[in-house]
Amino acid sequence: MNPSQIIARKRDGAALSREEIAAIVRGHVAGELPDYQMSALAMAIYHRGMDDAETTALTEEMLRSGKVLEASDTSRRVDKHSTGGIGDKSSLILAPLLACCGLQVPMISGRGLGATGGTLDKLESIRGFRTDLSLDEIRDVVERVGCVITGATHELVPADRKLYALRDVTGTVESIPLISASIMSKKLAESLSALVLDVKFGSGAFMKSKDDARRLARSMVAVGRRMGVETRALLTDMNQPNGRLAGNAVEVDESLEVLAGRGPEDLREVTIALAAEVLLIKQSAATPEQARSTLLSHLSSGRAMSKFREMVEAQRGDLDAPRPRAAKSTVTAAADGFVAAMDVEKLGWAIIEMGGGRKQVGDAIDHSVGIEMLVRLGDRIERGQPLVNIFAHQGLQESAARQIEQAIQIAPEPPPRQPLIAERIGEGRDDGR
Repeated sequence: MNPSQIIARKRDGAALSREEIAAIVRGHVAGELPDYQMSALAMAIYHRGMDDAETTALTEEMLRSGKVLEASDTSRRVDKHSTGGIGDKSSLILAPLLACCGLQVPMISGRGLGATGGTLDKLESIRGFRTDLSLDEIRDVVERVGCVITGATHELVPADRKLYALRDVTGTVESIPLISASIMSKKLAESLSALVLDVKFGSGAFMKSKDDARRLARSMVAVGRRMGVETRALLTDMNQPNGRLAGNAVEVDESLEVLAGRGPEDLREVTIALAAEVLLIKQSAATPEQARSTLLSHLSSGRAMSKFREMVEAQRGDLDAPRPRAAKSTVTAAADGFVAAMDVEKLGWAIIEMGGGRKQVGDAIDHSVGIEMLVRLGDRIERGQPLVNIFAHQGLQESAARQIEQAIQIAPEPPPRQPLIAERIGEGRDDGR
């Protein structure tokens, strides 16, 4: 069957076979299938969807399009992926934390996407830190240190790079099967035995609704398990920033606070919960309480901080070099009341306007800018009370302040309290919390 017939079948709602999906992906990577035909397939998938078997086949073919991060022993290889949000910095804490538990974390991360910050951009605020390691260097650091956080090499999953570029211009980025295949092909290229997913929902997340986040989580968990990797997911709330600081250097600083056994409670809670899922999968802990106790001991003892420092040094970074912050100004409350809602995505765009993210590929990042949240949802506030500290250069503070003021809603009544971790997907069942 030729590509046009395969695309027509999907457009008509048919389930594609593994052979049909393989023919399309391999043809596109080889340059034999033109972009316009791959774009047509992406649009058909966007409108018609894919079942778990199709999504798994797409993931596997994308994975096989390049090399994988090989290991002599994959049993200790684990990782975590987050769908992203404002202030989402748990990767910086989780990787060394799991390495302290005798596991190996070959974390391949990305840069900022839309309003959300990127793990690599944050780490590059550490002077000298390398995020461009080769496959051999990644293997070496993982073997010696137990964890690494770096960018993808060109050898890994080339099919995803080609398809993602087309998804962006065809408006199919939001397709759950295409998101699942993109994320899971890159993660499974790390040769993992266990994977935990942080699927965020809310005003600061890619998935705005809990229902959409649940569908994405279930899709990725199904793909991981079909491909032999025990996979679980947590649905976490992103209706306010995770932690108090959002930006680049400021998020490194806050991560160090948590690694030192301090830091904001919500950031600690999400990170510990994700890491605990990995320990339970690997049977490194018998109960959630035991897993939590083990992880907290690595934070309080300083072992996690030492491991992070070891990773930074292995990637040529200087953790002791100063990380400057731009000049501080403050946004204050215009009225009495309660913090009723936050447009967290708007907070992310304010950081980008200050130079803390990219409006287009190739833009330079100003690591010194960011925000500090001084209030949380439900807090009672008074007129004139400080709400947010802004770290921005002269000329950019005023416009950022206007955006931030518009992003925070003050009302006479507090909003209903929502759990930070809404649901747990995996272990053979879905557990609501």
